[in-house]
Amino acid sequence: MGERMKDRVCLVIGAGSGGPGWGNGKAAAALYAREGGKVFCVDLREEAAEETVSVIREEGGEAEAHAADVSKPEAVEALVARCREHYGRIDVLHNNVGILETRPIADLPVEAWDRVMDVNLKSFFLTCKAVLPVMEAQGRGAIVNISSVAAIRYTGVDYITYYTTKGAIVPFTRGIALEYAARGVRANCVLPGLMNTPMIVEPLKGIYGEGDIEKMIAVRDAQCPTGKMGDAWDVAYASLFLASDEAKYVTGTEIVVDGGLSAKFA
Repeated sequence: MGERMKDRVCLVIGAGSGGPGWGNGKAAAALYAREGGKVFCVDLREEAAEETVSVIREEGGEAEAHAADVSKPEAVEALVARCREHYGRIDVLHNNVGILETRPIADLPVEAWDRVMDVNLKSFFLTCKAVLPVMEAQGRGAIVNISSVAAIRYTGVDYITYYTTKGAIVPFTRGIALEYAARGVRANCVLPGLMNTPMIVEPLKGIYGEGDIEKMIAVRDAQCPTGKMGDAWDVAYASLFLASDEAKYVTGTEIVVDGGLSAKFA
């Protein structure tokens, strides 16, 4: 066990995995715990949060699970209150939730647009709104918001809601960073590129691989300059750096974790 998060409470939003294996939020939660953090794992699905907690506890770490729809203000207020009640403070807020809607813009129902905005963007606002006063009162805190390379590049997939929400997270985070820079609170983004995580399977297998998951993975691997997609641990380690004191003078910026993909498309 490491000590980079020793005695710190890490609130991970989207700590479950969308399927078998390691999603970005699950890996981040586990890594924070491996570095000594006490992790409050939040997911829409209780069983997903509990599964992450089980992994952490099996490794000797400390974690609690909580189920919540973080697009709802009352749910966010309740989870922050429970986290504080259980652990007494919040040192790291890690926002990881995100959904995909792949229909072309002309075919996209207004309800689908609103749902992605609520999950991918409004949830970040709600959690930051609830947690920032806590961090300010403590005199310290770190926010890690997971955006995407889709915030800065067109990736060839018709998901206008994803581009829009992930793009908005960047200036949203920058604004928080500058507003709270003198109050001991830092805020940064991680922009993953093409990643091999459970999240991509159902939404993208029909777009890349004609329903064939192995073909989809091969196509996406070939798009990467490294010849291979990244994984959840690549995102988790970037997040750990930003959450740790190693990044004590890093705020209002973005770390791109994409194996050179955005440089290729520049």
